[in-house]
Amino acid sequence: MSTSKLKSKLNIPWLFKMAWRDAKASRVRLLLFMASIILGIAAVVSIQLFSQNLTENIQKQSKSLMGADYTIDSDQLPTERAQAIIDSLKPDASEVNFVSMIAFPKNDGTKLVRVRGLIGDFPFYGIIETQPVSAAANYQKSGGALVDATLMLQYKMNPGDSIKIGELTIPIAGALQAIPGNTAISTSVAPLVIIPYRYIDETELLQFGSRKEYQFFYKQPEVDLEALEKRLEPMLEAEDADLDTHTSTSRRLGRRYENVGSFLNLTAFIALLLGCVGIASSVNIYIKEKIKAIAVLKCMGASRKQSFLIFLIQIAGIGIVGGVIGTAIGVGLQELFPLLLKEFLPFDLTINISVQPLIMGVILGLVMSVLFALLPLLRTWYVSPLEVLRVSASTSAGSKKARIVAIAVIILFLYGFTFWLLKDWLFALAFIGGVLVTFGVLAGIAILSMKAVKNYFPKGARFTTRQSLLNLFRPNNQTLVLLVAIGLGTFLISTLYFTKDILLDKTELGQSSESANLITLDVQPAQIDEVVKTFEANNLPVIDNIPLVTMRIHSIKNVLVNALRADSTAQIRGWILNHEFRTTYRDELMASEEIMEGEWVATQNKNDLVQISISDNLAQDANVGIGDSIVFNVQGVLMQTVVKSIRKVDWANLQLNFSIVFPKGVLEDAPQFNVLTTYAATEKASAGLQRDLVSKFPNVSIIDLRQVYTVVEDILDKVSWIINFMAFFSILTGIIVLIGSVRTSKYQRIKESVLLRTLGAKNKQILSITALEYLFLGVLGSLVGILLALISSFLLAIFVFKEAFVPSLIPFFIFIPGISLLVLGIGLSNIREVLKSSPLEVLRKTA
Repeated sequence: MSTSKLKSKLNIPWLFKMAWRDAKASRVRLLLFMASIILGIAAVVSIQLFSQNLTENIQKQSKSLMGADYTIDSDQLPTERAQAIIDSLKPDASEVNFVSMIAFPKNDGTKLVRVRGLIGDFPFYGIIETQPVSAAANYQKSGGALVDATLMLQYKMNPGDSIKIGELTIPIAGALQAIPGNTAISTSVAPLVIIPYRYIDETELLQFGSRKEYQFFYKQPEVDLEALEKRLEPMLEAEDADLDTHTSTSRRLGRRYENVGSFLNLTAFIALLLGCVGIASSVNIYIKEKIKAIAVLKCMGASRKQSFLIFLIQIAGIGIVGGVIGTAIGVGLQELFPLLLKEFLPFDLTINISVQPLIMGVILGLVMSVLFALLPLLRTWYVSPLEVLRVSASTSAGSKKARIVAIAVIILFLYGFTFWLLKDWLFALAFIGGVLVTFGVLAGIAILSMKAVKNYFPKGARFTTRQSLLNLFRPNNQTLVLLVAIGLGTFLISTLYFTKDILLDKTELGQSSESANLITLDVQPAQIDEVVKTFEANNLPVIDNIPLVTMRIHSIKNVLVNALRADSTAQIRGWILNHEFRTTYRDELMASEEIMEGEWVATQNKNDLVQISISDNLAQDANVGIGDSIVFNVQGVLMQTVVKSIRKVDWANLQLNFSIVFPKGVLEDAPQFNVLTTYAATEKASAGLQRDLVSKFPNVSIIDLRQVYTVVEDILDKVSWIINFMAFFSILTGIIVLIGSVRTSKYQRIKESVLLRTLGAKNKQILSITALEYLFLGVLGSLVGILLALISSFLLAIFVFKEAFVPSLIPFFIFIPGISLLVLGIGLSNIREVLKSSPLEVLRKTA
């Protein structure tokens, strides 16, 4: 093509032809660029599809999730006014539910369960799944119980066997598999047992202090739920009741899973960022190798724009193809998420493929590829024809300005995309800032390492050792990008492991003979002596005997609660005004408490105003401080108090903690019940005590904290598995970036190795030089990543979890040697050709 034609116009067909010809010649390297982006796109698309399906399923199944159009519930028997509102709406079904111990007479087993006494044809939407199927329809008429299916398997129970709930013995009608509004997690600690409402009184379990909830279900699809909620919510709140509609429940459920979706989206986005870093690095080396070819084109008359567009078309093509392949993989991957998250979902997830995430995947592949290749591509714009003869290291002022603009565009795009994922500008800013800081730290360590080796490495070291480390700052070296890719991937995985350990450590608090692992609830004053004797008969000590007194707040700082509810400007959280507090009295602090402000009062003087201690979260939510007055309604008796101290309470400690503590000498005569705790060293000892207590005191409930620990650990294991599964994308993308980065410099390394062989170096020396260099990169990159993870996890432990940090050894034993060996293997694979062939033969092949 003539020079005049090249200059006259862009000649789009010629640009595409040149881009295609050059891409065919460099297809291996370009395929590695593409691999860098495919996994990131796959992760983003799979998560987007899953999140969209989750939202749609929640909206479609909102009625089935609740089982009704709306419900009204109350923690106690509804007040007269609340009951009038409930009756005026004509409920179609109702229930009372409470936590209680049940006994299995067949095998002397006992278990803490949640009992639901139902009346009416609940659920109105969705079904009760039972085995046999007929049990769901017949249990009300036959007078049987539906018992959690897993619980029946655990205790080897069958339909027809009996269970004992309080003073009631009732046959099992069937195994309960699912009911609207119930989740696997909620039944892990207290499995569900459903009985007809008419048998509730026979259990004799609804006594003073019992924790119970009354619910009323409505099937009224024609009602305007938004208007109903707006009209009734204030009136019901004033009567300590609550209205829930299926739409508001689905909104809450959606928000709960949005947080999980945001985290998974960010993990996928990090995988995509790693791929883009690989593209930027690989294109940088690729363009360096093409400088002379570009200069030749310009000598022939090609314009800046034409030479720039040839390589831009190549990268855009890579981005589109990578986006298509990544999107296809993402469609397949998102099918896994319902399996991974089924324990956390209260419904069956139906998967549908929508167009939006698919289009987004392809566009994202194109945009991210072009954006991150933009900086190295700008070099083609400023290549001078003179560089056919020599390569200039100088950078023009125009090039510097263009690079600043390109960097600004990349950061703005990343911020915009993160904001779209998180829907919060501050979180998005913090995330982008954190990514930039992490990249900066890793890049800084890489640069410092290169300078340290260059300036301080012993000159007297062996030739192979010296040559291998000096290669870290040779022309076309990959030290910077390799350390960033290896370090960031290792950092992510290690942080996830360390964080999981912090959470698991929190569940292990108190698991020693010095603290309780069995908590006995609802012990009436008249039963205390006999319960203590039962403890002693089982050779178990009474560690704590804690009295509980229920009360509500009547006024805060001389303003009545009803007035505070009506005051929209009051800086008091709503739960404070409606909550029934379970308080206690004692003369000393617990191990999980410490005084933040004021002075602890152990015993109340008769002539003083009652001086109480409150938790810091209560002080904040109630907007009260030292010296402020709070009046409590204690079972109909008003008691005026003053805040004397504010405590910091470790609520994560699975022991009994209280928001409000009275001194001794005040509440001893108030209506109350007790909680007794003990420590059972073995499961056999725990089962023996539970069996004896349930047989003697049916109203008493026992919580075995070891079962709670097991459930929490199981949940955390599932969560960490999901997190690690997503983080796997990041580390796998990092490995592909690593492969691409190392393979990109293959030809430069081959020429260096051939030159060494020509000068007389033996295969063993070349092998040693390469091995030491890549081993250093692998060890340093993974070590830096783990050290950064240690720092970040330590900060999380101190400032977020408020917990001591004992790091796991898994990253040290797995990632450092694993990543190092991987880097070593890839590096050595580059020089196989040099070791097997003569120098002349290799040069002919690579010419």
